[in-house]
Amino acid sequence: MTTRARYGQYINGRWEKPSSEQWIDVVNPFSQENWSQVARGSKQDVDRAVAAARDAFLDGQWPAMTATQRGALLRSLGDRIAEHAERLAEVESRDNGKLIAEMRAQLQYAPEWFYYFGGLADKIEGMVFPTDKADMLSYAKYEPYGVVAAITAWNSPLLLAAYKLAPALAAGNTVVLKPSEHASVSTMELADLFADAGVPPGVINVVSGYGHEIGDALTGHPDVAKITFTGSEATGKRIAGIAARDIKPLTLELGGKSANIVFDDADLDLAAVGAVTGFLSAGGQTCVAGSRLLVQNSIYDEFVEKVVSIAKAARLGDPFSADTHIGPIANEAHFQKIIGYFDIAKADGADCVLGGRVHQDSEIKDGWFIEPTVYTNVDNSMRIAQEEIFGPVLAVLSFETEEEAIRIANDSRYGLAAGVWSKDSARALRVADRIQAGTVWINTYRVVSFMTPFGGYKASGSGRENGAVAIKEYLQLKSYWIGTSGDVSNPFVIR
Repeated sequence: MTTRARYGQYINGRWEKPSSEQWIDVVNPFSQENWSQVARGSKQDVDRAVAAARDAFLDGQWPAMTATQRGALLRSLGDRIAEHAERLAEVESRDNGKLIAEMRAQLQYAPEWFYYFGGLADKIEGMVFPTDKADMLSYAKYEPYGVVAAITAWNSPLLLAAYKLAPALAAGNTVVLKPSEHASVSTMELADLFADAGVPPGVINVVSGYGHEIGDALTGHPDVAKITFTGSEATGKRIAGIAARDIKPLTLELGGKSANIVFDDADLDLAAVGAVTGFLSAGGQTCVAGSRLLVQNSIYDEFVEKVVSIAKAARLGDPFSADTHIGPIANEAHFQKIIGYFDIAKADGADCVLGGRVHQDSEIKDGWFIEPTVYTNVDNSMRIAQEEIFGPVLAVLSFETEEEAIRIANDSRYGLAAGVWSKDSARALRVADRIQAGTVWINTYRVVSFMTPFGGYKASGSGRENGAVAIKEYLQLKSYWIGTSGDVSNPFVIR
């Protein structure tokens, strides 16, 4: 696999050097190797990208296309991604340290978003309203916003880009896409496919750089009409504040502290695998991590033993190795943040029954590795139960009754996802109905689809991605009145 030494900004269908003429080193989190550079963007780069997107929205090939033609273009882009899925997966794994198996699965699946929303592009229907006004016709139709600012997180840059690009483009918008500075290369590689798929210049632009340097410039740009962001709660709040100044609509997918609830009538072996999936898949670096495990008292010790046994056997190592279960933490700053929670947990009185330390292995000389970590005797008021750690750390809590489980699960400022494990379908559905979360998995965990809406309650965000409802996030409704009588009404009285 070869990659470029440097990736500039992709603006108006061309690669350009950053106006700052500065670059950000790209570090492989497994080997600590500086293997590439991406542009360190500036406000000037953002201005050029937004101008290109604005011009493409107003003039040229894009607004001249029919919705059916836009759909065909999206399906073509999906085909290009499918053709290059293996290479894109390799780049992303090298960029953020996630398992090549995980990245391969995501990149093989990502084209489905472009096929699905490509099919929806020409099925956006308006409506005709009944009216109590004589001799009047009233109807409405949906229109795109214009320029969409799309900002993705470092844990799954290309899948998250698919979440945003496919519905935004299907709706007729143009996009300025900004990946995280911690994992930009795979998105830059994706940009190479746009022209080949037939995307007109300016319809999709990609700018890289530090969030604090270009994030405000992008989200606050007067020609950006809509913002979609996936990332931390803190950054989401900042973006929401900027958007509020110009009343810009937002789709926000933010943090989570998901409760994974196991009742005593569950299939304990299945639930134990689900619990490990909840906190160790992607090394815990996923917004839907089931990092709060709620276990009924009667099975608490037995179930914790099962979870610890599976987690203890997880192999850490090279994300490109087929027998690796957990790769490195994606970047050093986050690595240090996770380590800091070990002292916090100890000070709060939690018991560490597994891990709680940096992984030491003679075969892994470099890399930011943290051992699978399980804390028991956790109270829901502890910081490890309330704050998103975003790493391989599990807080295990106990409960006695169904009501108590629901109370603990909802006692969080987050509400992105949850899990319920029980053989009693009535109980499982009853509990799921009362959990304040945008997604609830029952007797499974961490399943997503381009067809199913995804998003959060409370501080976990607003709006929805995926599913047919997602395209409405990128459309605004215009109402029309047509007078048919030909009469002149009283100009001084509302009709």
